Amino acid sequence: MQAAAQYRGGVSARSPRVLAALATAAVPGLDVVAAGPTDTDGADFDVAVVVDAEGRRFVVRAPRRAAAAAALDAEVELLAGLVEPLPFAVPEPAGTLALPDGGRCVVHRELPGSPLDPADLRPGPGLAASIGAGLAALHQIDAGVFGDAGVPVYDAEEYRRRRLSELDRAAATGHVPPRLLTRWEVLMEDVTHWRFAATPVHGDLVGEHVRTDGSRLTGITGWVDAKIADPADDFAWLAVGAEPDALESVLEAYAHARREPPDPDLLLRARLAGELALARWLLLGLRIEDASIVEDAQRMLDDLDAHADSTPLGP
Repeated sequence: MQAAAQYRGGVSARSPRVLAALATAAVPGLDVVAAGPTDTDGADFDVAVVVDAEGRRFVVRAPRRAAAAAALDAEVELLAGLVEPLPFAVPEPAGTLALPDGGRCVVHRELPGSPLDPADLRPGPGLAASIGAGLAALHQIDAGVFGDAGVPVYDAEEYRRRRLSELDRAAATGHVPPRLLTRWEVLMEDVTHWRFAATPVHGDLVGEHVRTDGSRLTGITGWVDAKIADPADDFAWLAVGAEPDALESVLEAYAHARREPPDPDLLLRARLAGELALARWLLLGLRIEDASIVEDAQRMLDDLDAHADSTPLGP
């Protein structure tokens, strides 16, 4: 297909119009009448929302790089295996299409609800409690489902060492303020903070991947970073973006819904993971040679460093 041929050298230039053409080929009978961009999935995927003649909305995702293509394949397999009932919707592929330079695009119905800005989350028994219960259900999925899909599997010590390796790579760039490196290293070197039971996790929960109707969690998308690892990772976006009272409501509902109580350092590691996300954003920008990402990450790291004294990671 001529439209797909715009994929070159691991860097994509697919417009919504191109993605609409791919969706039409991937889903038999799909009659696309409109297509528009979306800002989800960061630097690894081209994404568009297309609308068919019946007014149904579909999301089209195509990988920009080989690693993203492999992760998308694992996501499709994982979601197909999620037969356990969850209190929220997940993407169900309506069709896929092999791309000439490797990988495939995936098309699924748009999940119900709207993206959530964590700063807008309010405490209480409504949406915050629904998110807590939803995360508990996710973390209690049979680990075999994730393992069978070929996603990464780590125990607590392996994951701590992975975080330390990530920190070393960030330090080697010379772009991370020394005070932040020390702040993170102190917590990662203390093994007493890393005594958790590894669980299935989404791995990249951010506002655009979480859908709500304003009162409850309706869907979670963007599963390419799913793994068995630290449950604290799925709270990182809330730990750095939500008001403390709202976060407390989420954690209370989560603890109530879990069969086993969460470990006492979950929130500490969630805050750490939220800060380390900036280092990962920096590393991504350097890896794909995107100066705008590097500049954005540097700005956020400098801002975090400037406010580090007023934002402790611990209690």
